[in-house]
Parts: sequence; structure tokens; C-alpha cells
Amino acid sequence: MLNSEEFDKTLVIEEDLEPTDLEDAVDEPNRVLPAIEFRDVYLSFDDNTILNGISFTVRRGETKLILGRSGGGKSTIIRLILGLLKPDSGQILIDGEDVTVYDEREMMPVRQKIGMVFQEGALFDSLSVYENVAYRLIEQGLDSDEIDMEVRRMLQFVDLEEAIDKMPIELSGGMRRRVGIARALIGDPEIVLFDEPTAGLDPPTARTICELAIKLRDLQDVSSIFVTHEMNNVQYLSSEYATVNEDGQVVFEKEGEKLCLINTEVIMLRDGKIIFSGSDEQLRNTADPYIQKFIHGKT
Repeated sequence: MLNSEEFDKTLVIEEDLEPTDLEDAVDEPNRVLPAIEFRDVYLSFDDNTILNGISFTVRRGETKLILGRSGGGKSTIIRLILGLLKPDSGQILIDGEDVTVYDEREMMPVRQKIGMVFQEGALFDSLSVYENVAYRLIEQGLDSDEIDMEVRRMLQFVDLEEAIDKMPIELSGGMRRRVGIARALIGDPEIVLFDEPTAGLDPPTARTICELAIKLRDLQDVSSIFVTHEMNNVQYLSSEYATVNEDGQVVFEKEGEKLCLINTEVIMLRDGKIIFSGSDEQLRNTADPYIQKFIHGKT
């Protein structure tokens, strides 16, 4: 986690910079290249079209919220990114690398860049919290001291240091999700995929999960896809940002006069197509009757 001095270095105030400085920042190669890009992706199962010409990008440090009804292709997008499915046509690029036709061996180094947060946490019930979070590092044969330091760092990030020796059965649903996030963050992935991470959780716990996603976006510069059907998640992620105060504590603030969020966008799927792409304000103000019904929980 960044301390206050480090975080200050990540903030750019345009009035303090010369135009050439801004141009250099925009033209920095690793910032311009999207973390994820879909180019005209089609996918069908038998006669059922799941994705019908999907195109979008996820920029560096951006969170892309994917909305849509159940069975509308949201989770399919995540499976395509991980290489668990292959499209019928189109291209999928990760860090500019076309992974569309990669086999399992070729996908392994790509997946190492990606953290995956599953809907139910997907913990190993026979392993402790420590062992669950450390699993990938143990498989890689890392030194035990290094593993211990990394596991404790990730559990600190999700505020679950006290649960390190507990078994999954001893955890609440929200705690299990947070352990799942800690496990996904092992190795400091550049990309994190959230597949309905707040489903079935009470509102305060769901907000905690969203705050962790905000911390990743604003303090760690992680690119992410956040699949959800819950408008509360859109509200949290699109209107709040994380910063570090003078005491080194993470605080969450509302966007407003001080800051307008440009690193979070929404896309909505319907019948395999993107019917909306833009900010949460634009989503709420659209005249599309289907979207308005979705926003008010009527679809």
C-alpha cells in the first residue's frame, strides 16, 4: 500500500504542469497501451449468441463496470480474458498481446498478470486463511519467509490480519470474499477481474468489497473489470475515490469540485451487444427504457 508521500506523487494537477509535461505523461507507452482490449468479438453456443460483436478497452488504472441481466454474457467476458473460452471471431488483447489463439502453455504467463475474484470467494475449505492466500506462492516454491511477508501484506490490505489462522468455515460471507481478494492480489497483478463479488452480501459488507476495489484502482493503479448487476456497486465505484491522509490512513472521498473521476466507466450488455458505454451520470440520464428499468430493478 502506498504511504501518503508516495500517493502524492501519483496525483497530477494540471495547473502545476507545463503542457509538455502533460504530453509526455499521455504519450508514455505503458500508459497508452490498454490493459485489456476486445475487438469485434463474437461467441455463440449452438444457436445461442452470447456475444455479438463486442468491442471495448480497459485503460491503465481504469475500472470497467459491466452491467447486464443474468445470462447476458458478463461472466463470459471474464472467461474469454482468462483463455478458458475462445471466441468464434474477433481479437482479445492483454497488454497489447493478442491472446485469442493462445494455448494453455502460452496463456500461463498471461494469467500470472491477472488476479481473479470469484463470486463466492472459492476458498479451499480444508486450508486455513494463511494457506489459501499463500497457495500460489507455495506452488511456485518461494521461500517461506517471503511467502509469510506477502501473505501478511495482502491480509493487511483487506483488513483481515486477525483471521490469518482461521478456517474458511469460521468466516462470514464477506470475510470469505475479502480472503478471496487477498489471494487474487498475491504477486501484485496488473489486472484484477471481479465476477459478481458482492452477490448475496448485505449492503455494508458489499460496500467494503467495493472499497477494496477502489483502493486497488486509486492506490495501486490496477486495471480491473467489475461484473455486477447491482446499481449500489455502480454508485460506490463511480462516485468515490481513495486517498491517503497525513497520518497514512486510507480515506474515501466523494467526487466533486476537488476531483472528477475519469478512471471508471460503465458498459451495459443486452442480447450479446453493448447498448451503453459511458459514465454513471450518462447511464442514469439515458432515455433508453430498458436501461431505466434495469436501473430501477425492473428487469
